Amino acid sequence: MASPLLALILSFFIPGLGQFYTGQFLKAVLLFVAAGVLAFFWFTLIAIPLYLVVWIYSMYDAYTQAANE
Repeated sequence: MASPLLALILSFFIPGLGQFYTGQFLKAVLLFVAAGVLAFFWFTLIAIPLYLVVWIYSMYDAYTQAANE
């Protein structure tokens, strides 16, 4: 059984790591790649809000998936 708080903390530091912890491997890879691409293009104004959306969604999803197990 996964801890919701630990899943949230893991996704706080690395988007997708909380999904990996809860067993959602494909979603983990997709979120990690999306965050990496957006971080690479950090200098563009559109990438900053999109990165924040991916980051916040990653934390929310990891927490709710761990809580529902």
